[in-house]
Amino acid sequence: MTVYLLWHVGHRNEAGEDGTTLHVEGQTVYIDEQDGDDAKLLGVYSTLEKAEERVRRARLRPGFADEPDCFVIDEYTLDADEWTGGFARVAPVVPDRHS
Repeated sequence: MTVYLLWHVGHRNEAGEDGTTLHVEGQTVYIDEQDGDDAKLLGVYSTLEKAEERVRRARLRPGFADEPDCFVIDEYTLDADEWTGGFARVAPVVPDRHS
């Protein structure tokens, strides 16, 4: 069975080359949680059409209306492993204050 997870990314601090907030890169919604971006799971739907209908309704709500192109619908197979490997923690980069 396939399910559709609907996400919205609220952008915070990052800026593009022209100084504006970067919302979308090509066909991909940009996200950088370390910069303060906020990914919200709006729901899990049984069909793509139901997820798309939720996007239409959400775009009318405060906050979502400000970033109407920042929705992501991900398709998953129920009961299937998605992340099968491990992971490594990466230490944050600390700027050198003496430079």
